[in-house]
Amino acid sequence: SKVRSARGLTGAEAAQEMLDCAGIADVKVVPTSGWLSDHYNPVNKTLALSESVYRSNSIAAIGVATHEAGHAIQHAQNYAPLWVRSTLVPTASIGSGVGYMVMMLGLVFASTNMVLAGAILFSAVLLFQIVTLPVEFNASSRAKVLVVEYGIISAQEREGMDRVLNAAALTYVAAAVSTLLTLLYFLMRSGLLGGGRRD
Repeated sequence: SKVRSARGLTGAEAAQEMLDCAGIADVKVVPTSGWLSDHYNPVNKTLALSESVYRSNSIAAIGVATHEAGHAIQHAQNYAPLWVRSTLVPTASIGSGVGYMVMMLGLVFASTNMVLAGAILFSAVLLFQIVTLPVEFNASSRAKVLVVEYGIISAQEREGMDRVLNAAALTYVAAAVSTLLTLLYFLMRSGLLGGGRRD
């Protein structure tokens, strides 16, 4: 993560250059507080980069920044899975908090109906995470191709960037698997899946 890019571009400069080369002029690249807070907001068209990515000229920072620029390009090209994911955000937020709580209460009160209701709500989180996978993989794929095509980094430097983006992609897979296992746990514990309820 400390390997400096040959051109010396910061994450912010790399993201801006990628947007410029893609013909996107209405997205602002801005710094944001917090660690791992990098994101693209399609509502106000801002590409927010954490301070460590915004100001760093490391290959890792360029990887993160251009990945987020990949989301802005998806938005500009009306990439359908991005729209679906954005639509699911409110439902997933409710499902995450309320669904989990209802499943817990269902186990406490030995109510399979409550567990089932909670599981249906919590399933929205899993659906959101599954839809997120192609969105994230596609943004990374775009970044990997365009950084070299636009001359932001060299093909040799891209190998380091690939490692960073591949590791990041695995966190999304892990999150989806974790949610699935949580859902299965509650369904099995309540007896809705795989037999009777266990005390």
